[in-house]
Amino acid sequence: MRHLLILLAAGMLSACAQTTPQWDSRFGVDTRATLALQIAVPAAGRNTDPVAGMDGHAARAAYERYQKAGGEQQPSVLNGGAK
Repeated sequence: MRHLLILLAAGMLSACAQTTPQWDSRFGVDTRATLALQIAVPAAGRNTDPVAGMDGHAARAAYERYQKAGGEQQPSVLNGGAK
C-alpha cells in the first residue's frame, strides 16, 4: 500500500513538472510592446483626434445582430455538418 501511495504521488508530481515552452517563450511580449509604445509617444493620451472607424449606430446594429445570432450554431466542419 505504501509503495502505491509513493508511486501515485510521484506520478502527480511529474505531471506538474511539465513545461510550456511555447507559452513561456512569449510570456509578457504584448505587455512589453505596449509599455514601449507608451514610452515612445508619451503625449498620445492628449491626442483629441478621433480614431477612424465604425460610428455608434453601425456598431450598435452589428452588436445586436451578433447577440441575435448567438443562439444559432454553425455546422461543424469536422463532421460534415451532421447533427
